[in-house]
Amino acid sequence: MKSPAQILLVSLLGLAGVVAHAKLRVVATTPDLGAVASAVGGDRVDLSVLAKPTEDPHFVDAKPSFLVKLNRADVLIEGGADLEAGWLTPLIEGARNTKLQRGAPGRVFASEGIALMEVPTTLDRSQGDIHAAGNPHFMTDPVNAEIVAAHIARVLGSLDEKSAATYEANLKAFTAQLDTKLAEWRAVLAPYAGRPVVTYHNYWIYFGRRFRLPMDLYLEPKPGIPPTPAHLAEVISAMRAGNIKLIVVQPYQNRKTAETVAGHTGATVLDFPSFPGGSDTGSYIDWMDHLVKTTANAFAAQH
Repeated sequence: MKSPAQILLVSLLGLAGVVAHAKLRVVATTPDLGAVASAVGGDRVDLSVLAKPTEDPHFVDAKPSFLVKLNRADVLIEGGADLEAGWLTPLIEGARNTKLQRGAPGRVFASEGIALMEVPTTLDRSQGDIHAAGNPHFMTDPVNAEIVAAHIARVLGSLDEKSAATYEANLKAFTAQLDTKLAEWRAVLAPYAGRPVVTYHNYWIYFGRRFRLPMDLYLEPKPGIPPTPAHLAEVISAMRAGNIKLIVVQPYQNRKTAETVAGHTGATVLDFPSFPGGSDTGSYIDWMDHLVKTTANAFAAQH
């Protein structure tokens, strides 16, 4: 028979073991960041994602449950570049978690280390919903996803040193798979290099640059400004002149507007999931694979 003191000691040692192996509680603002964090963190993290795959990341429906998740989190991964500023800032203030304050080890701005496109020389709200740091939709370029994955691995390893080797191994596996797929994706889209694609919002310029597809003609007259008849007439004229036959829309955008333009130009309207988790795409690589193959198939069907 063990004495009460021995039983207490065994219990405390068992509790210490549980605490020592507790998972890092990680919150990601958007599903693309969550998918990369999942690939790097694996079973060593307890991951929550705030935005739904079908939501506009600029205007996420902030729920009271988000406060609870942020209050308990060890790490917050956000895109940065003011993408989530409108809805995330008050949540962080309300969560009262010192681990997530700006400058704290657990606060991750994924945009750090990324060469952002469309950095404005001046801030002028008459130009629409522009971002001071540049276009925040950098995760549509898989090369940028590798940079973000390395950033996440460094942060997780610094906060959970016992699992640092695991995070590094997961990073290497993710990067190796992504490099292999990137070569495949480039080959798939190479026959269509230089073919323009119309998009609703300037969301896909990083994707377009990586795969040499001009994606800089938009249904919106300015970022975040709803399409107007006058602007759509200009888009239709430009599409006819350039023989542009592909329009991309996202789940939260007005598909009927795109269909109207397509009706005047003979274009195909292509549904692009904004994030992993849309259109049966679970991982980041699944999502990118879907985007590439959907685009290639649409181009091929036009021949």
